[in-house]
Parts: sequence; structure tokens; C-alpha cells
Amino acid sequence: MSSWLSHWRLRAILPVVGVLAIGLILFEIVLQAFESPSHPWILLIAAGGAVAICAVLLVVLAVLIQRPLVEMNEKVSRLRDGDLSVQLDFAARADEVGELGRHFNEMVVQLRENRAEIERLHRAQMTRAEHFATLGQLAAGLAHEIRNPLAGIAGAIEIIVQELPAESPRREVLEDVRREVKRIHGILSDLLRYARPQPPRLVSADINATAVRAIRLAREQIRSRPIEIRLTPAPDLAPVVHDPAQIEQVVLNLVLNGIEAIQGAGAIDTALGSDNGWALIRITDTGRGIAPEDLPKIFRPFFTTKQRGTGLGLPLAKSIVEDHGGQIEAASEVGRGTTFTVRLPLVPMESEAPAAAPVALQQSEIERG
Repeated sequence: MSSWLSHWRLRAILPVVGVLAIGLILFEIVLQAFESPSHPWILLIAAGGAVAICAVLLVVLAVLIQRPLVEMNEKVSRLRDGDLSVQLDFAARADEVGELGRHFNEMVVQLRENRAEIERLHRAQMTRAEHFATLGQLAAGLAHEIRNPLAGIAGAIEIIVQELPAESPRREVLEDVRREVKRIHGILSDLLRYARPQPPRLVSADINATAVRAIRLAREQIRSRPIEIRLTPAPDLAPVVHDPAQIEQVVLNLVLNGIEAIQGAGAIDTALGSDNGWALIRITDTGRGIAPEDLPKIFRPFFTTKQRGTGLGLPLAKSIVEDHGGQIEAASEVGRGTTFTVRLPLVPMESEAPAAAPVALQQSEIERG
């Protein structure tokens, strides 16, 4: 405060100093009135002065210090109980104690505004969640209804292809139709898996074996392309509690994404390891990469940078990994490739899930990786 009188310490001391000065003046008068300093009246007056000083000091401390502290303690208790309407009355004082009260009142106002904003955002989020839940149910139901007649169409096409002569030009057209039917079936399957996710069946198993199976399936799909898929296992990695089928699906999805991102010759490296309590699966491709503005969006449903993509593969992979208590991250550089890192928590075999039957890694598989 600008004025020295506004300092609460000075305001507390000044009355005491005043009382002491008055006491000294009275004591001097008494000394002049009585010749002997040991007169009993002198002692009585001195004792009365001391009592008066103590009384004034207690009153000053009670008014200036104790009363605000009692009020603040009461208001803080109400604030802790959720009452955001509390205000300190001594905030009107023009000293440091009053400044403290004003800061407290401002803090309460800010808390009240923040709570109102949080409640508004929560209501909006709940409304949005209900909206998406309804859309998910509709999409799942629609996908299920479409798959049934689609299976009939696929069966009819197979019959027609078998009845056509081998040299018929219509075979090529029907092959295109069959590929498109298969593609639609894949989209519907992804949509159903995303809309109705299955909880993971957790077992403590070798994550290397899970990766080997995924890589084996991926290699079957690129026999005619100049792409090398390499696997670097971590033989010393402890068993990881996971659903082998679901994590295999995640690894296969990420590897296939890398294959689609590579134009011409290239390579995909899958390496396993551990870091600070996490099991790591790192998949790196030499594809075209992802633009910086698109990288934050790749895990959103239906967002895709592919010409024929559905935008459900990465969101489904993210959902599976998070259901395992893990994380999935992506880093990319345009023209140089993309790296996906899957982190799964390392859990001792005896703590969370029964051990699965051990799956031995084939030496030939590791050498081929």
C-alpha cells in the first residue's frame, strides 16, 4: 500500500506505543507528586498501566489479526465443502490483510467461473458421446444388415464365374466385381469391430511369437512385390500380458499400412524391445510418409490419406492397444517413411493372467526377418 499507515503491523503497534507513552507521562507525574518512589500508590499505578497495555494489545490483536483469521478459517472450510459463494468481509480493509482478503475473493470468483465452464463442457461432451453412441449403434446395425445380402451376392458371383467358359471376356468383369465385394466386406467387418469392440482375452505370452505370426501373414501378401519385411525379435523380453490375436491384428495392420505406403521397392522393419516397464513394438517403413498437418488426425475414425482406405484401421489399432493399457504413437517424415511405436505394459507372469502355452520361435522365421 502507498500509505505507511496502511501496513497492518504499524496499525497494530501504534495503539500500543500510544498507551506506553501515556503510561510514561502518568508515571512521571506521579513521581513528581510523591517524593518517595517506593510509595505504594506508585506501584499500583504502574501495575494498572501494565494491565491496561496488555488489554489494549489483546484488543488490537483480536480486531486486526485474530478475527480475520477466524473468518478465513470458516470460509476456507465452506469452500472445501464446495460452497463457491463465500466471500471474506475484511477484504474492504485498506491494509495487507484486506489485500489478502481481496485475493481470496478473486480466487473464489475464478473457481466459480471455472466450475461453470467445466460443467458446460461436461454437458456438451456427454451430449456428443450419446450422439456418437447412437451413430455407432446405427452403423453397426446397418453393417450387419448389409453383410448378409453381400454374402449372397458373393455366392452368386462365384456360381456365375464357374459357369462361364474360361475364355469368356466376362470373367474379367466378374473378377473386378468379386474384388469390390470382398473390399466392401472388409470395410463392413472393420466397422463392426470398431463399433462393437471385443474385450481382450489377456494371457501372459511371448510377444515375439505374436509378432512372428503377423509378419508371416504380411509376407504372404507381397510375394510379387520388391518389398523386404524384416523382423528383429527380443529373445530376452519377459512375457507380456496381452491378447495374442488382437495384438497380431494390430501389428499386421501397421505392416500392411507400410506396404501400401511404399511405391516400388522398399523395406519394413519390425523391432521388439523394452523401455522403462514397457514392451515395445516399433514398425518402420520406407514409404511416402505422412504430412505434418495430417499426422495428428490419423487415429480419428474415417480419416484416411489412402485412395481406397476406410479410415478405420488405425483407430481400431489404437482402441485395441489402449484396451491393453498401452499406447501407440506415430512419427513420420514426408518422403522418408513412418514409424509406429506400440507400447504394452510389462506385467510379471504370476500377477495378472494365466500363462499361455509357450510358442517356440522358428529359427528360420527369425533369420528370414
